[in-house]
Amino acid sequence: MKRDHGVTCNSCGTFPNETVFRAKGYELVRCSGCGLAYIANPPSIAELRQLYSAAASYHAELCNPSSAAFAQQDQIARRHLQVTQRSASRGRLLDVGCSIGQFVARAHDAGFAASGLEMNEASVEFARAHYRADVVCGTIHDAPQVAGSIDVLTMFDVIEHVPDPLGDLRKASDLVAPGGLLVVSTPNIDGLFPRISLRFAKTLDYWPHPEPPYHLYQFSVITLAAMLQKAGFELIETRHYAIDLAYTFGQPTSLLRSPKRLFYAALFAPLAVCGPLLGQGDWIYMTARKPL
Repeated sequence: MKRDHGVTCNSCGTFPNETVFRAKGYELVRCSGCGLAYIANPPSIAELRQLYSAAASYHAELCNPSSAAFAQQDQIARRHLQVTQRSASRGRLLDVGCSIGQFVARAHDAGFAASGLEMNEASVEFARAHYRADVVCGTIHDAPQVAGSIDVLTMFDVIEHVPDPLGDLRKASDLVAPGGLLVVSTPNIDGLFPRISLRFAKTLDYWPHPEPPYHLYQFSVITLAAMLQKAGFELIETRHYAIDLAYTFGQPTSLLRSPKRLFYAALFAPLAVCGPLLGQGDWIYMTARKPL
């Protein structure tokens, strides 16, 4: 059913959109103009700052080097570096939304002049103390670097969280030097698992892919490529992966306590695994270049 939610699309400015799914009081809609999916009733800026604060224990487990979350995130940082090194091997690198600085540290060790931005103060303090990383607190709009000074700008699992993704990408374009690179990762709403499981979501009243209120936007290859172009970048590569199964479906111990979630995982986990093999992963990396 199509409705006018009174919220313009961040990418194309269109008003009309249709409801995709409702969860936790939030309404995920899809723009009828360009297909971008987003939360029509997002949290306020003040509420978002609270969500990502130390007071809300955001990233708290990551700041414990002996935790499973820390080890898992370090493996993801390795993948970030592998993808980045497909297109660049050195230069001035800025990681936006760098969390506790694991990728910044790995990029530095690999030969990049790496620095980071992170809005969670506790994570910034950990990155500085544990990795001696060059990390400052803030969003991309607080970046201390001058325009055109960055060779590689990375935004891993960030663009879906921000209130104005097109504005952030345009700021990225301003920071990146001509010929420089932007590497972005984000969930893919058109991946095999989210696309097929959505057909059953209303019946089951369960669809983990949107994850509101944290994920304000849900991109596909098509919608993110279009936004990158609007921001002044030229797409050069897209790579498909699967989101960690424990992240999407839950740990085995929690699944055993919930028959519904266990059934859901048994039914859809194979789609999540097979998606990348078919070029339909539920997690994508896109590398783009700023024209000379």
